[in-house]
Amino acid sequence: MAAFSRLLDILARIVILLASAAMVLLVVITGWMVFGRYVLNDTPTWVERAATLIVITIVLPVAAVGVRERFHLSVLGFREALPERARWGVELACDILVGLFGLAMAWWSLELVQTSQGIRIPLLGISMIWTYLPLTLCGVLVALFALEQALLALRHRHTAARPALALE
Repeated sequence: MAAFSRLLDILARIVILLASAAMVLLVVITGWMVFGRYVLNDTPTWVERAATLIVITIVLPVAAVGVRERFHLSVLGFREALPERARWGVELACDILVGLFGLAMAWWSLELVQTSQGIRIPLLGISMIWTYLPLTLCGVLVALFALEQALLALRHRHTAARPALALE
């Protein structure tokens, strides 16, 4: 279990680092759009579509890391009012349900990837699969991170909120 957790820790760090780099790219291309629109009076048309694709690529994998790091919004009032044993059962059930959701998301988004292989994104000229691959990746990551949380819960070592990458 420790090796699996270390592997997922590395994976979460990679996701956060790649998302950080994508954020920098997003700022750069948005700056280019503003420069083109207001200085050159010639708006680059590809920027908005590229920005949307970059946002999808950032948000979905980082949301999956949120499953592992426990930084998602949750309603704790009901769970915290339960006795310790029932609280553990609710946490375990939630982790299992989130994992199943991740698997379903990966499975059904893979169908989107397969059906969009021959389609090109207008203005960018790249395959439409790049729109749906982050959804598939997110589903796989959600399933893996929820599996880890469920296994930890079974060992009564459930994790609290913690950062994937600390800036220390």
